[in-house]
Amino acid sequence: MADASSSLPLLSSLLIPLFLLFASLSWRWTKSVRKNLPPSPPSFPIIGHLHLIAKLLPHRALAAIAAARGPVVLLRLGSRPVLLVSSAPAAEECFTAHDVTFANRPNLLVPQILGFVCTTMGWTPHGPYWRDLRRIYAVQLLSSAALRSSSDLRTRAVRSLAKGLFLEPGYSEPDGPRRVEMKSRFFNLAYDVMMGMVAGTPEEESAEERQRFQEIVKETSAVSGAANVADFFPALRRLGRRGQDRKLARLQQSRDALIEELIDRHRVRRRRSGSKEEAAAAIGNGDKGGATMIDVVLSLRESDPGTYTDLTIKGLISELLAAGTDTSAVTMEWAMSLLLIHPEVLHAARAELDAKIGQGRIAEEEDIPDLPYLNCVITETLRLYPSVPLLVPHESSQDCTVGGYDVARGTMLLVNAWAIHRDPNTWDDPQEFKPERFQCEGGKEEAGLRMLPFGAGRRKCPGEGLAMRLIGLALATLIHCFEWEKLPGEEVDMTEGQALSMPKVKPLEVVCTPRRTMLHALSQL
Repeated sequence: MADASSSLPLLSSLLIPLFLLFASLSWRWTKSVRKNLPPSPPSFPIIGHLHLIAKLLPHRALAAIAAARGPVVLLRLGSRPVLLVSSAPAAEECFTAHDVTFANRPNLLVPQILGFVCTTMGWTPHGPYWRDLRRIYAVQLLSSAALRSSSDLRTRAVRSLAKGLFLEPGYSEPDGPRRVEMKSRFFNLAYDVMMGMVAGTPEEESAEERQRFQEIVKETSAVSGAANVADFFPALRRLGRRGQDRKLARLQQSRDALIEELIDRHRVRRRRSGSKEEAAAAIGNGDKGGATMIDVVLSLRESDPGTYTDLTIKGLISELLAAGTDTSAVTMEWAMSLLLIHPEVLHAARAELDAKIGQGRIAEEEDIPDLPYLNCVITETLRLYPSVPLLVPHESSQDCTVGGYDVARGTMLLVNAWAIHRDPNTWDDPQEFKPERFQCEGGKEEAGLRMLPFGAGRRKCPGEGLAMRLIGLALATLIHCFEWEKLPGEEVDMTEGQALSMPKVKPLEVVCTPRRTMLHALSQL
């Protein structure tokens, strides 16, 4: 009897959440009978449609569901209702007519822990605090003036990459072919740029610190792109299933410690210099003096400590480092992979560079807008391999209609950019790599919401300008200065991996050779 009575509390703790879940689902079903709901595949009790996305990469699994059920589909992932949008017209409706309605973010496990309790700009709820953060990005950190002020940093980082490739030993002669792995080089490039913009490149930074930060950024992208069971079954967290919580907490502690070191280092430097206002003025005026983002936010904190708290500063720094590094690096790797598979496109891009820049100097950032074909190559790469294939999820703050279907308040919105970019109803030969499709007047802008690599609407990624500048300069330099070939007897593996930024499973390895006509320019780096 004692054993039976002692088990009653445990049994109750298991049955009560299940009862409440069934009651909630039953109430929602009864309420929805009178509504015009989107089509939905058959589902299982409790888990809903989770089994449909368990075996494939999420963007591919969801694209298969949309192909069978239509561009607007209602899913139930555990206890969470999800609206899946997989067409340009439906996405446009969500991000224009219902932009405010879908401006919120769902409360998920990863941003709760890694997003400083959902206080970063990417994950904080839509409202005054979000507008304050957005203003920091738009005015102080990623404005045209701020990007101009950091152009020298990007130039140095890209030329350091080219110099490293040039100094790599050749097979048989100094200027001959050399086998190189590009994944880590692209990551290092993006990391150096973002760390330079955020914190500068202080002499105190050790190789160990650099490696720690790189590992944290990679792990953050991996966990951000993975589904967490607790997001779909919140009761599991209340029942003590907190293994994922502990894993994320350890990652957050490591990241928080490094960010604290960066901030403390800057506070010491600022006290020594005695400067309080010049950092914000420098970056706001496009000064080439190179004020860092930490300088800017510390200046803002001194003028308005109530708004710009330590939590805000940490969130800004961690978000910039995580979001700005991995996505740009992955896009450059996909672009080079596509160029190796399509040598005719590589030759056409190089011919444009030779014609516009010549062969006596290396490309500058100011040259990129005058290279339309190269920009088409980048846009077409983002079409086939968007940096975030499933856009960061949104959540409806009120009832609305999408595609003529009723959508309830509190529904999570998933927009499958990967599927929209490959929709045969929108694109000719959607699976083919054809940069010339964007050469028409208007180019990428004319594509409208058929192209969503950075999202759309008021919660569109503010880092698009920075990413396009870095990717453009890096690809222009590499294509202009080197010959590129596949490894002898091997094909380029285009298998997609699972993470927020959809990385290549197999790192890109290539044979590169300095161009004879660019040897003098490379030797001057």
